[in-house]
Amino acid sequence: MAVVAGIDFGTLSVRVSIVDTSGGILGSAAAGYPLHRDPADPSLATQKHDDHMAALVVAMAAALANANISGAAVAALAVATTGSSVLPVDDRLQPLGDYYLWCDHRAQSEAEEITHTAGKMDLQALRWCGGAYSPEWGFAKLLHWLRRNSQRREQFATALEHGDMVVATLSGLVDAKDLPRGICAMGHKWMWNESLGGLPSEQFLTSVDPLFRGIREKLGGRYGAVDAIAGRLCPAWAQRLALRPGLPIPFPELDAHSDAVGAGIRLGDIVNVLGTSTCVMALSEHAAPIPGVSGVVERSIHPSLVGIEAGLSACGAVFDAIANRSGSSLAVLSQQIANHRPGQTGLLRLPWDNGDRTILADPELRGLTLGWNLSHTAADELFAAVEGTAFHTKVIIDHLGAHQVPAARIVNAGGLPQHMPSINQLYADVLNKPVRVPDRPATGVGSAIFASLAANAFCNLEEAQDALCPGYREYRPVREAAAAYAPLYDAFRKIYFLLGDGGAAAQAINGVLRTLRAVASRG
Repeated sequence: MAVVAGIDFGTLSVRVSIVDTSGGILGSAAAGYPLHRDPADPSLATQKHDDHMAALVVAMAAALANANISGAAVAALAVATTGSSVLPVDDRLQPLGDYYLWCDHRAQSEAEEITHTAGKMDLQALRWCGGAYSPEWGFAKLLHWLRRNSQRREQFATALEHGDMVVATLSGLVDAKDLPRGICAMGHKWMWNESLGGLPSEQFLTSVDPLFRGIREKLGGRYGAVDAIAGRLCPAWAQRLALRPGLPIPFPELDAHSDAVGAGIRLGDIVNVLGTSTCVMALSEHAAPIPGVSGVVERSIHPSLVGIEAGLSACGAVFDAIANRSGSSLAVLSQQIANHRPGQTGLLRLPWDNGDRTILADPELRGLTLGWNLSHTAADELFAAVEGTAFHTKVIIDHLGAHQVPAARIVNAGGLPQHMPSINQLYADVLNKPVRVPDRPATGVGSAIFASLAANAFCNLEEAQDALCPGYREYRPVREAAAAYAPLYDAFRKIYFLLGDGGAAAQAINGVLRTLRAVASRG
């Protein structure tokens, strides 16, 4: 038996879970931090490192109090964070600005340049991230920062993913040359690939922009998976967190990947982590790139298998935006659609409001709703949007299946399935498969599992999952609803590929979208 702490940094808050490896969660608590937006630039999303760490202190104290134990009893801690959330730092690991949060899309043109150069040079790493580089990922964000911060370039020593910065801070590291870097974020967001020699070559990077000269070396360090120890809790942070110094800290995981582990992911499973966006995850014994899939990385998600990540760029964010525009709330609108039947609105909603992550990998696409009439309501749009996210998820799952990634079991994890339970039955009907949902929130369980492995409480990941993961509620498809959704899915799939496949229709709609954005930006 051991007591461990799982630390999960999300988009708006950090949650600390205190877990007894023989009895489950003893107590948990969350603390929030600001997300900085700019009405004049909707692509901007930043946060401050100091805000994250101050919130961690508050959440840890509250979690220990709720668990009614002393911090001296904690044997290990593990960290999961958002990504790609990128922070430039100097040679003493002091921030040179704010995090470019995962949902910051300012680096669109930089991402396009990286994709174009990679295609021209036949960079093999691009195939492993779906054939297109995203503005949500590390190199694009770093290049955006370098181009716009000429006065700080001389101070720049390296850039860190959110998880790596938290682990380095908690470990008391102050030297940029000795950094632990988790292969989870570096593999999925920075094109790090062990079989290809690590990061892309200096030749490729400087071909994108000479500002990248030397960046490959600056992104060096100790790369490792989550089953290895990245550092140990330093005395200063042990005092602030009321824990013992020297506690082992494994390499960090991305938050959605950690949630998948906490939801019990095994070979043959598809785990959808539904939150602000959606991550669709699976495991494989064999590493092979999948067209349009944003990440296939060995030893991510599970330290002994190949982690596969796809997803939607926006899910809950679309629902919230609909509610906000209507002057209502998601809770109120959800009640209004409780008795909607499949397809009753006559609307077909493509949830591209924040672009398409998988499988078109086109961040330039934007949300589209077909079928409007004068009597439609915000609740109708919400229902169509929920259906649209389910249709899009089925497009992804079918695509994975066509590339030998089975869906023997489907699990809906994350916050939305807990707070908006009606979504689970709708997904079961659209997918025409049973959908399992953890019978209690799984956030924090994954990071606690990795902390328990660092404390040597279990022999392997599966043993830890058997002991700590929650059970499931199961939603089975309703035959009549599944039948009603079949033609609607066919219609969705037809429009999805017609407007996104690069053909004449896709080029035309992209031209319209570019015009809309260009005109809007002038004002």
